Amino acid sequence: MEAQTHTERFKLQASSFKLPPLAAYIHIPWCVRKCPYCDFNSHVSEQGLPEAEYIDALIADLELDLPNAQGRELTSIFFGGGTPSLFSAESLGRLLDAMANRLNFATDIEITLEANPGTFEQVKFAGYRAAGINRLSIGIQSFNAKHLKALGRIHDDKEALAAVAMARKAGFDNLNLDLMHGLPDQSLDDALADINQAIDLGPEHLSWYQLTLEPNTVFYSKPPILPVEDTLWAIQEAGQARLAEAGLAQYEISAYAQPGRQARHNLNYWQYGDFLGIGAGAHGKLTHPDGRVERYWKTRLPRDYLDAAKDYCAGRKVIAAADLPFDFLMNALRLSDGVPTAYYLARTGQSLEAIAPQLNEAVRKGLLEPWDQQLRPTERGRLFLNDLLEMFL
Repeated sequence: MEAQTHTERFKLQASSFKLPPLAAYIHIPWCVRKCPYCDFNSHVSEQGLPEAEYIDALIADLELDLPNAQGRELTSIFFGGGTPSLFSAESLGRLLDAMANRLNFATDIEITLEANPGTFEQVKFAGYRAAGINRLSIGIQSFNAKHLKALGRIHDDKEALAAVAMARKAGFDNLNLDLMHGLPDQSLDDALADINQAIDLGPEHLSWYQLTLEPNTVFYSKPPILPVEDTLWAIQEAGQARLAEAGLAQYEISAYAQPGRQARHNLNYWQYGDFLGIGAGAHGKLTHPDGRVERYWKTRLPRDYLDAAKDYCAGRKVIAAADLPFDFLMNALRLSDGVPTAYYLARTGQSLEAIAPQLNEAVRKGLLEPWDQQLRPTERGRLFLNDLLEMFL
């Protein structure tokens, strides 16, 4: 039988269109102190945390979002912030019970909680594990006391080490450590010392990313002195080599993992899966049965969210058909291995033939691997990802 053309193959796949996997993101917007580099929706509570009231609101918000699940099971839940570990295990357990009573959980569901290394949060780790949370993401940022102070972090290097030990003692066998580089006054040796310390702790996953100065942050209005470009490049190259040597494979721009320990929740984002967004300022993505892809977001300020009663959604936007290629590829091409070509049709409803000229040009420029089976950036494409993505605008 003659080989099928791209068009014939993708037409055959069209009949198998189904909704993508579903995850849930839960936002808890409070912190003890706002870090000067942080542009997330986080707020300092001056009058104590309205913990019970907020959990009630999250459950009410979830109720309104239930039709969007379309009968799908949840593959992952991610508690982000802010600092979710400011909330008690009892409160988070109450929310997880409410979710389990309303949605089907995958038998191997991944439930991640972002946690600070501070002593106050550490004492709760065993409670979180008992509540059903099975993955911790600990915001270390650095093991260097000087750099932690420059970043405005409220923990020190000793608390960072103690947090990992406490997490292991509490029964967590799936840990992510958040680590930053390109910090004020950081040398190559400083950055490698942080990486080596992280490796010694044996995390299953490491998020290692460069400090950037984001608008609407203290660092943006009062920039610190950061390492020069040559130093940043040297840190990036040496750090990636050291992590690879230690068995932490880079599977995304800033994500490294032991074999089989990639973050399932984040993979769902990058593979263009759907996710419910619950909580103040949370964002969600939905694919409708008719093929429309929609992004939506919730009321941002905590007090406004708590007062929202029956209308937590602040806005919705259906992604125009012409914008779907960029929206899909902006996520998929962050992955070192990209995604199977079949995902494009399955999750956008569009044939790759419509963007074949751009794909072929990207291959010609050395930015994309031949795309018969996989949409995968080359090493050059990963380095110049913005240039690659601009071809699909």
